[in-house]
Amino acid sequence: MTIHVIGAGVAGLAAALRLVDRGRQVVLHEASPGAGGRARALPDGTDNGTHALLGANTAALGLLKRVGALEGWVEPEPAGLPVLDRRDGRAFRVALSPFHWRDPSLRPPGVSARSMLALTRLAAPWGDRPVAEAMAAHPEFHRGFVDPLVIAALNTPSVEASSRRLGAVLRRMGGPGATRLLVARSGLGPDLVAPALAALEAAGAEIRFGARLRRLVQQGGRLAALDFGEDAVRLGPGDAAVLATPPWESLRLLPHLPAPDSYAPIVNLHYAHPGPGPVRFLGLLDALCQWVLVRPAGVSVTVSAGDEAAREDQDSLAHRAWAELREAALAFGLAGDWPEEAPPCRVVKERRATPRHTPGPPPRPPRLPLPNLALAGDWTDPVLPATIEAATRSGEAAADALRG
Repeated sequence: MTIHVIGAGVAGLAAALRLVDRGRQVVLHEASPGAGGRARALPDGTDNGTHALLGANTAALGLLKRVGALEGWVEPEPAGLPVLDRRDGRAFRVALSPFHWRDPSLRPPGVSARSMLALTRLAAPWGDRPVAEAMAAHPEFHRGFVDPLVIAALNTPSVEASSRRLGAVLRRMGGPGATRLLVARSGLGPDLVAPALAALEAAGAEIRFGARLRRLVQQGGRLAALDFGEDAVRLGPGDAAVLATPPWESLRLLPHLPAPDSYAPIVNLHYAHPGPGPVRFLGLLDALCQWVLVRPAGVSVTVSAGDEAAREDQDSLAHRAWAELREAALAFGLAGDWPEEAPPCRVVKERRATPRHTPGPPPRPPRLPLPNLALAGDWTDPVLPATIEAATRSGEAAADALRG
């Protein structure tokens, strides 16, 4: 039995690994010259963005452990997440877990018994409304903790973000070690993608880059062939496939598939600014820069739910962000020289980074649109927002659906 995995993003890699571990022959097809998908690494091996995992992301951490890459992920801020509030210049640290808020030095602004009750209600698995509406009575707590969490996890502004989707994230953050923050020491390329590809090759999987699927050929209610243009792959009676492509590509191939119809952008800025280390991860309030990842190789900035930033000129973005980075460097004593003149910057605008996670039932595509075709992708997870964790879970679920 040969299983063809279409798409070498995180979901496709997770599906392929699960399948080879079950002794299946796997062929991985990727349209682009490299793996990683929308969470891809840039050509120099660094992240496109400030990707982070939490201890609650058990599927993603399990994937890293499977491919021998877990040691490449480090905890940059074990003493609490450093936050700079540009409204008043205050620099402080915040614990991500409410269990640690007994320490006053780790509490976010606006914490009270009533705001904690409102947070608990957000975590409940019923009801669905915009998060900003649910937190309207607690503006300071919303601004300093809930809204940054919404932006990071859902990539959707709080005024339109689904409280049900946020609740799914909050419920997973309650266990021991669940809020431990981890980042790739060198980047997604060397610390996730390359180890996953190496593990697949070691298991005998075939990997084909530059292979864009043109059409799914169906016959008798089953997938009969994969049309790659000049190259067509016919499926035998026991063969199957996993479609692990972005929603718009999946919809092109399966036009009647339920899929998102609205997307939110993410803008990432990468500065060629080497420093002595160590790895740092910072948050900013009232700023263009929301999350900042400082590595010895350079500095990365993420602007999630970045509708306005996606429309702004790249030079303007680079100048504004660098001024904020210099403020953060001063506030937190970051090592290295932070000159007034911005270093070279690469700006990446991912206009369809994730679906907009708004209130209401999300599209529920079937895991098996055909008996021998499984669907994967972060956007197919029925509970979690589109994240690395959701992508990993979906890939493994797709592989499981083809069992037997």
